[in-house]
Amino acid sequence: MSKILVMGATSGIGLCIAERLAAEGNKVGVAGRRDDVMQMLAARYPENVVWEHIDITSVDAPAGLENLVDKMGGMDVYFHVSGVGYDNPGLEIQKEIATMQTNVAGFTRMVDAAFRYFRDMCGGKGQIAAITSVAGTNGIGAMAAYSSSKKFQQTYLRALCQLANSRHLAISFTDIRPGWIRTPLLAPAQSYPMEMTTEYVVSRILRAVKRRRRVAVVDWRWNILVGLWRLIPAALWVKLPVSVGSLASTPVSAKGQK
Repeated sequence: MSKILVMGATSGIGLCIAERLAAEGNKVGVAGRRDDVMQMLAARYPENVVWEHIDITSVDAPAGLENLVDKMGGMDVYFHVSGVGYDNPGLEIQKEIATMQTNVAGFTRMVDAAFRYFRDMCGGKGQIAAITSVAGTNGIGAMAAYSSSKKFQQTYLRALCQLANSRHLAISFTDIRPGWIRTPLLAPAQSYPMEMTTEYVVSRILRAVKRRRRVAVVDWRWNILVGLWRLIPAALWVKLPVSVGSLASTPVSAKGQK
């Protein structure tokens, strides 16, 4: 039985991941801002689920993570799912800043706390996994803050992997980059290119985590498309009429911290 902490486990992908892990018999620490959902999970899996209210934008969030790890009796895997994003071609500054506060500052705060825990309390062993996005491949104008924040996350995980190796630490990193996923956060009347169901995606996410994949694009179709995006010169990319519906990998409405 593994001890896995899921940050952002109260809706969408995070909730499905937490339920699947608990059903498999793992000890799961669930964290987020919706206490009612976490209480429901704990009642459904009383032997496997413990929870803690954590807002990753708060400076006190690492203390909450420490409390949750104590309840779990330790941690083998830190899984970061929390995130926020907007379709914001008008560049409403509140949305841009909110995205950065969660996806950059909050992400860094929690991933660093997990890194320090594995370094100091586990003999340098552990795994840090995170849901980033194919949107981090190139900047998407209508989602400038979101796509940039996902690029930051991908680069940060790579840098921490290098840091761990340089310090001879056995901390592994899994960067999971999904495309469009049909969750309640998507506009129900709108269809999206290469859309996937939550169940389909979660199975592939958990497989990547269990295999300790360094980078996993979900799914194979998006992997091909991302490869093509990388071949487009920057001078050409900025001239393309990119729209959220054609290229983005996240909801066009708010994708809140979970």
